[in-house]
Amino acid sequence: MTLASEQLARPRGYPGKRLLDVMLAGLALVVLAPVLAGLALAVWLSMGRPVFFRQERPGFLGRPFRILKFRTMTDARDAAGWLLPDGQRLTRVGRFLRRTSLDELPELWNVLRGEMSLVGPRPLLMRYLPYFRPRERRRFEVRPGITGLAQISGRNCLGWDQRLELDAQYVERLSLRQDLWILARTVLAVVKGEGAAPDADQAETCLDEERRAVAVEADQGGERRGDAERNATQLHI
Repeated sequence: MTLASEQLARPRGYPGKRLLDVMLAGLALVVLAPVLAGLALAVWLSMGRPVFFRQERPGFLGRPFRILKFRTMTDARDAAGWLLPDGQRLTRVGRFLRRTSLDELPELWNVLRGEMSLVGPRPLLMRYLPYFRPRERRRFEVRPGITGLAQISGRNCLGWDQRLELDAQYVERLSLRQDLWILARTVLAVVKGEGAAPDADQAETCLDEERRAVAVEADQGGERRGDAERNATQLHI
């Protein structure tokens, strides 16, 4: 099912956006190769295999792809066999990787493969797909990004409505100038350690849970208004 506002043959962009992605991502992978190797070794020594975290995420038009990150959590489970909360499974190395956003570096490979862009709306979870509002679905008109307008505006500290609105605004204002500005702000934010939350569970709710709660509250509010109107009518009679 296509989630963009219209059927597109290829992702929206500007002349040279894909070329810029390939050139910068390829250069970064070469220059950062020693760093990537060192981080992979640190993950392996602290958590063992696998070194990488792979998960299906929605990309252009909501089509699934497998995102690649450095692993930051163990697979620790409770007595019933359920995975423990993220905060309890994060290792010291994992917290460092998330705080510095270094866990995102393997996504440069997703960029080279054409599944992601350096700049664009962050790819969220597949289970969120039914909960995007029409305007928010504009995010699927472009490739998802390693960084984006929402990430330089507060990242996990923003509410869902704000983050998704910023993603829609990014698509509407798509330009080379905007991408270069976002990349520059991203580097500055990473250096300063701004906006990153090592334990995302403590920084945000799940979009699907939040939207379902809003829907339930709206239904209950409608029922209460209906009851009040019926009571008022009976009193009038």
